[in-house]
Amino acid sequence: MIAVVGLGKAGLPLSFVIADSGLKVIGVDVDAKKCDMINRGTNPIPEEPGLGELVEKHGGKNLIATPEYEDAAGCDVFIVIVPLFVDDTYNPDFGILESAFRSVGRILKRGDLVVLETTVPPMTTETLARRWLEEESGLELGEFHLAHSPERIMTGYSISRLREFAKVVGGVDEESGTKVYDIYKKFIADLHMVSSARVAEFIKLMEGCYRDVNIALANELFKISGELGINFYEAREYANHEYCHLHMPSTGVGGHCIPVYPWFLIKYMEEREKFSYSELLRTSRTINDEMIEYWAGKIILECLKVNKPLDDVKICIKGITFRQGVKQLYHSRNLALVKLLMEKGLNIFVYDELFSEEELEKMGLRGISPDDADLIFDSSELWMEIP
Repeated sequence: MIAVVGLGKAGLPLSFVIADSGLKVIGVDVDAKKCDMINRGTNPIPEEPGLGELVEKHGGKNLIATPEYEDAAGCDVFIVIVPLFVDDTYNPDFGILESAFRSVGRILKRGDLVVLETTVPPMTTETLARRWLEEESGLELGEFHLAHSPERIMTGYSISRLREFAKVVGGVDEESGTKVYDIYKKFIADLHMVSSARVAEFIKLMEGCYRDVNIALANELFKISGELGINFYEAREYANHEYCHLHMPSTGVGGHCIPVYPWFLIKYMEEREKFSYSELLRTSRTINDEMIEYWAGKIILECLKVNKPLDDVKICIKGITFRQGVKQLYHSRNLALVKLLMEKGLNIFVYDELFSEEELEKMGLRGISPDDADLIFDSSELWMEIP
């Protein structure tokens, strides 16, 4: 039997894909109300396509959700996929992760396998996770097995990603690697074993860094093309081919992943005083975070074309989530742009079809229909319009 610790936007789809493969699953989550919903066959993440059918089919049957770790004591595989947040200086807060691992450690038995799926700084699995488990269980590595398998899903595509996208696993030692591969191949179609948990951790960080750097490059080229009077999108269309793939420009990079993961490596290099090793990563972070200043300037210039005093111009920022179609605001640069313009004293309103007027008001924002605005800035398509 497999326990999945953490039934959030990554853990819940994973747990039901496992259950749908015919394996019995115990889902552990601190939210008792969520557990009750799942056991009644009600999907707590309705915006995730394909998940509702699996919850209805397996909730309370192949998958039993519980807030109590002791209910998972009979499991021999524990997959931990809980959040890892960073503070204002981008240092990771391991509190939630440590609590989960120590709780697993208290019910860990000889021969059990523990897999960390949360994206973490390098060597977390082989150092911190191992220590937490050993201290709580009284066992040593070898008496239990430990591995890493980074989640590679995307909100809105979680089920299809788990079923179709390549996934990697790596053990802290050779035996753990073999054991995790044998387990995961029962519910993951495209599975690859790498040489170590450290390599598996690094693969996910590399992916995030690649996208952050590529977006920073696109943002720089977008600004340069504007100075040259060149249509960036036309140029990008023909610049992209099998040897070149430029991402799209943006207001910056938001979400739980891309703006966070480069800092794991930047901080790691800084601790070792290898500052030059992560210059590109740090520069990319700066470029992407500063894009809201660029767009604020563009919006103000466009407002000056409206025949009204600047502070009377009704500006509608269309879209405040970090990604179109996803009702999440974590590290949203679109929301950061709204707040920056408000700080500058401009007459800012927002429109986002995912949020009600009441929800916007609770965030200190004012809603508006784009038709009632003097200037519309679409944060997802990067265009401005004076109706």
